[in-house]
Amino acid sequence: MRRKRKSLFWQIYLSYILITLWSLMMVAWYSSLSFKQFYLTKTTENLRCCALLATEVMAEKFSTYDRHKINALCKKINCETSFSITVILPSGLVLGDSGEEPDSMDNLADRPEVKKALAGMVNTCIRYSPRLKKEMIYAAVPVKKGEHIIGVVRSSMPLSLVGKSLKGIYQRVVLGSLVVVFLAALVSLIVSGRINKPVEEMKKGADHFAAGDLEYRLPVPDSEELGGLAKAMNQMAAQLNERIRTITHQRNELEAVLSSMVEAVLVVDTKECIIRFNRTAAHFFNFEFTQALGGNIKEVIENIDLQNFVSRTLLQGKPIEDDIILHNGKDRFLQAHGTMLYDTQGKGMAALIVLNDITRLKKLENIRREFVANVSHELRTPLTSIKGFVETLKNGALADKQHAERFINIVARHVDHLNAIIENLLRLSQIEQEAVKEQIVLERQQIKQVLAQAAGVCESKAAGKNIKIEINCNDDLEAKISPALLEQAVVNLIDNAIKYSEIEKSVRIEAKKTQKEAIISIHDQGCGISKEHLPHIFERFYRVDKAGSRKLGGIGLGLAIVQHIVQVHGGHILVDSALGKGSIFSVYLPI
Repeated sequence: MRRKRKSLFWQIYLSYILITLWSLMMVAWYSSLSFKQFYLTKTTENLRCCALLATEVMAEKFSTYDRHKINALCKKINCETSFSITVILPSGLVLGDSGEEPDSMDNLADRPEVKKALAGMVNTCIRYSPRLKKEMIYAAVPVKKGEHIIGVVRSSMPLSLVGKSLKGIYQRVVLGSLVVVFLAALVSLIVSGRINKPVEEMKKGADHFAAGDLEYRLPVPDSEELGGLAKAMNQMAAQLNERIRTITHQRNELEAVLSSMVEAVLVVDTKECIIRFNRTAAHFFNFEFTQALGGNIKEVIENIDLQNFVSRTLLQGKPIEDDIILHNGKDRFLQAHGTMLYDTQGKGMAALIVLNDITRLKKLENIRREFVANVSHELRTPLTSIKGFVETLKNGALADKQHAERFINIVARHVDHLNAIIENLLRLSQIEQEAVKEQIVLERQQIKQVLAQAAGVCESKAAGKNIKIEINCNDDLEAKISPALLEQAVVNLIDNAIKYSEIEKSVRIEAKKTQKEAIISIHDQGCGISKEHLPHIFERFYRVDKAGSRKLGGIGLGLAIVQHIVQVHGGHILVDSALGKGSIFSVYLPI
């Protein structure tokens, strides 16, 4: 059971009261002893003096032994001094007494004070009187005549009279002590309050500091010690506030850095529990903050490669690298860097895992590899044919004019095909470079004029298949475009529509405006495209029907050029097609 804490005020106040009471009790006890001793000494001295005076008075009476006069004189002295006087012969016989008749009194020769007086000493003592049945104070003085002791004069008084006198003194002492206690309690109350108030202020300030309010400042009391303590606490609060601000600022900077990093960051302790991660990591592995923080990585992230990589990092204790593949819907390639984190004593406390998404690089590498392979393939076929026909001509076919002319026409056709490939590659490269360098200037222009010029370019080819090109576009439709590039894109789309359409069909060009975009759609009535080819038709050198494309002169770069031109304009292109029903290519340009 927890002990109840006492208030400092009451501890100080009660301590002062107890100290005061104890001091007063000790003073009262010592004073009572001193007063009692003083009164006893004083009373004894008075009794001795009284006995000595009585001795001088009684000395001349002893010669006559006039008991009547001696007894009367004793009673007279008693009336004047309030002391009892007893005159005793050396034999112990009483000649006179202040209070009783001598004849009725016992022989006093055996009394201690009388014995010592008869021995020639002035003696005082306090003893119990069997006859009077109470404590008495006695002073006995020998009466001498020459060198002989002729009697004893004894003075006495009850000890209770001293007690009565001391009782009055004790009452005054007690009354004075009560007054002192009251004043001490009042002063202690004031002093305790003055001491407790700054302490309460410090407690209040400490509560503010504990609650995080480090801007609060303690009032500085007048006391040197408490004032120094208050200043020290204020200085401590200021320093803590500054340090916490610095730490908070650094933490916010770290959080901002981690949050803005495109790399995924994981910090795993020696027990393989996640103690920190950033937003990218949560996105990569699709987990929540409360779910992941403090959880074991083997339970939070279901990827055996990453789990093994973390274990190797913790085990080896040195920086390592590896590639990891995430299989969550679509493959994501990650380049992992792992290193140990050490404390100030050089002991490993956690592993830092940084994961860089290299999926795009992998795709670009694959695209580059496919591009090289496609270019090599596209160039190899006409070059092989050219080389073959040239060698045939060199081996004597030039003499046969009929075959020579046919061979030369074939070579020329393959050269044109090579030239078309190179021109399209150069055009595609030029568009990409200008887009990167932001050299392409977009101006607000009418779209209908661009569509008309593109249709004019393709008109002769359409006439060869008796295909009609229709344009449906409002004159006021405008967008920020590069007329030459947009015309090239539309020409490529119209050319494909004509190329893959049957004779006596139609190609319809429609342009309309929505709230945010201008949409240009090219409708054809061709053979259409199956769904499995739709995601790839904008890739370089990709052809749905390679044999048919070669027959029609296609090289698989037209749609790639269209896509890049649309992307330069900040738009996108979509295709809707089905086998046997034609295709619709829609270009979306921001207004």
